[in-house]
Amino acid sequence: MKTIATAVQAFFADEDGVTAIEYGLIAALVGVAMAGAAKLLGAEIKTTFNNVVTSLKSATAP
Repeated sequence: MKTIATAVQAFFADEDGVTAIEYGLIAALVGVAMAGAAKLLGAEIKTTFNNVVTSLKSATAP
């Protein structure tokens, strides 16, 4: 019975898996933040590129 108790204690003391899970959660949070920022800035970026295209077309028109 002592060996099972010792194995259970060793399992709970091992923190290697916890670190991997924390890194996974941080990566997921960064991904969600990037997706949110892209959605918020998407319309502004599209407008800026459309303005550049319009300016280039009018500058090269004869």
